[in-house]
Amino acid sequence: MGLCHGKPIETQQHESNNHTLSFETDSQPPNSRASRASNPFYSPSPLPSLFKYSPAISSVSSTPLRIFKRPFPPPSPAKHIRALLARRHGSVRPNEAPIPEGSESEIALDMNFGFSKQFASHYELGEEVGRGHFGYTCSAKAKKGNMKGQDVAVKVIPKSKMTTAIAIEDVRWEVQILRALTGHKNLVQFYDAYEDDENVYVVMELCKGGELLDRILARVGKYSEDDAKTVMVQILSVVAYCHLQGVVHRDLRPENFWFTIKEESSPLKAIDFGLSDHVKPDERLNDIVGGAYCVAPEVLHQSYGTEADMWSIGVIAYVLLCGSWPFWARTESGIFRAVLKADPIFDDAPWTSLSPEAIDFVKRLLNKDYRKRLTAAQALSHPWLANHHDIKIPLDMIVYKLVKTCIYSSSLRKSALGALAKTLTIAQLAYLREQFTLLGPSKNGFISMSNFKMAVVKNSTDAVKDSRVLDYVSMVSSLQYRKLDFEEFCAAAISVHQLEGMDCWEQHARRAYELFEKDGNRPIMIEELASELRLSPSVPVHVVLQDWIRHADGKLSFLGFVRLLHGVSSRTFRKA
Repeated sequence: MGLCHGKPIETQQHESNNHTLSFETDSQPPNSRASRASNPFYSPSPLPSLFKYSPAISSVSSTPLRIFKRPFPPPSPAKHIRALLARRHGSVRPNEAPIPEGSESEIALDMNFGFSKQFASHYELGEEVGRGHFGYTCSAKAKKGNMKGQDVAVKVIPKSKMTTAIAIEDVRWEVQILRALTGHKNLVQFYDAYEDDENVYVVMELCKGGELLDRILARVGKYSEDDAKTVMVQILSVVAYCHLQGVVHRDLRPENFWFTIKEESSPLKAIDFGLSDHVKPDERLNDIVGGAYCVAPEVLHQSYGTEADMWSIGVIAYVLLCGSWPFWARTESGIFRAVLKADPIFDDAPWTSLSPEAIDFVKRLLNKDYRKRLTAAQALSHPWLANHHDIKIPLDMIVYKLVKTCIYSSSLRKSALGALAKTLTIAQLAYLREQFTLLGPSKNGFISMSNFKMAVVKNSTDAVKDSRVLDYVSMVSSLQYRKLDFEEFCAAAISVHQLEGMDCWEQHARRAYELFEKDGNRPIMIEELASELRLSPSVPVHVVLQDWIRHADGKLSFLGFVRLLHGVSSRTFRKA
């Protein structure tokens, strides 16, 4: 099992009538941070931090008793190397790799990465700009080729520091994932990887603007809504891109987003994919990794997917808008308890002066039920970000899951979903219209199941092949089903759980039931309902389903309608 480490650095707390708190960073330069160098859990991978830190900022006004501290980065996941390799290279299904007997030290360490050995002839190293537990980062200048004269960042990882197979695999993995994903404008660009007998050299884009955390501190703790929107659009854009490729970052936090230049209009880049992993839409991960302040509840429960990244984005959005962590305690275990049990504060300043749309946006990301959380593509469609420039809604893999589930559903549930879809607002329909358009409907306004695969292939990178997302997409596209028009697509692609997480859920459900009463409700026997739901004969259907049907006319009750919308199975009833 991996660990989740977010030990806070000591800060001074200044109490006053205005409840001002101290926001402090380390005063030492990166290459002399004793606290980091001595901490065995310094880095999420053997690759050190990219660039220089910005100056520390003094105290600011903030929410009482919620101190904004710079946490230590988390450790590399403590998974057995054979199980890790089996998962990453697809020889077994995720989370099913056996943990063999014997210790990691018994495995022979292969220090040959297969990278080019011509680093010295291509780049001239400059000054050191950052140092981590496993290596250091330097600026460099290209000496030849298309990049001649260009400044770059080079992560230098001494092979002498790679004392475990996991350390070696972490280097190999991050190079592989960056090579596969590079190209998105909000992802740090990977140029090449080299090695010699002494070191591995990872050549990347040089980000000179500092990290997002330092910008937050420089703004005295919080962003304006407009500026926060600009940051969130860039974060959501790159995360949606990764999720479509089947990559979950697992370590999204303010320290892992960097600005390319110091100007306020600088593009923002996601860095450090050392803890990232592949995950198919129907699979769950169980490693506990990531920074403590940003870790999602389901990660602590050891069953999660891409939704965990969305929780972390919710934490970043909270910090941007109010300047403090939504979940804070003096110990790591206390932070975890807060993440699992506590609710973020939205009743104090500055939340009372922010727009309802901003508050709704953050709340829908920080929902403890991951099924009710927005995806990255949905978050880009949220009313808070509406009309913001440079927004392009990407393809959303949740549509594939929902359509697949709907196709396997009973005719009664499809009718109920159709009624619910008719209650959607213009904003909700706009997101579905974007997804429908991305699937490439015909001139007649229909999509077939083959459209689902073509759309992903059109947007795929090498990471899609590695993540085996195409296997899942191929299975969806092979389903024998008639074509869908936009209205039918909306019914199939609607997320009942996400609607349930909204304040207006009751109105949606009541209105949908009224429509269902007019068009789809009919007298139905319990045995027929059990058959519709494909329940096993072993399930005590008369006991379980009697509340679903009105005794007066034998039609589906409102309670039964809502339960039907969520979808049921024999397993659901066994849990009940």
